[in-house]
Amino acid sequence: MRVLNIPNTLTITRIVIIPVFVTAVLYSKYRYALYLFAGAALTDLLDGLSARLTDQKTELGTFLDPLADKFLLVTSFILFAVYGWIPKWLAITVISRDLVVVVGWFLLYMITHNSKVEPVFTGKMAIAMQLIVLAYVLLGVNLPSLPPIPELFLLLTAAVTAISGLQYIYKGFTLTNAP
Repeated sequence: MRVLNIPNTLTITRIVIIPVFVTAVLYSKYRYALYLFAGAALTDLLDGLSARLTDQKTELGTFLDPLADKFLLVTSFILFAVYGWIPKWLAITVISRDLVVVVGWFLLYMITHNSKVEPVFTGKMAIAMQLIVLAYVLLGVNLPSLPPIPELFLLLTAAVTAISGLQYIYKGFTLTNAP
């Protein structure tokens, strides 16, 4: 199977978009930042869908796709928290969960020599909610008349994010047969 296929190309495109997105935010080109963020989110949707529909899943894609998600989300949450667009506690929740997942994956690999971890439903839901929060906030930066994102949705996003982190910890313990 070819490594450079459409799904992997979309994932690599998402990774390349991230520094351009950051540059757009830093230089107050918020409309371009919104377009770039939407494009990155779209590549996230399309790469997985394309890989499944065309049966083009690769080890590279399995590794790069979640990494690209982490880069986009963590970078955005840090940037948006620094700009005061989202609460710092939400950024800390998201980044902490991602650190737990990445460190857990590394430890799991060191113990079991298996790098494949299946995503949990709440993990996918957390990422979707995080992307919605970020997109809405960026849309609000471009359209100041847009009402702020409801606090309840931010709390719900944080809760689902934390629950998914706990599920990954539990899953890691079960995969290592830890008590």
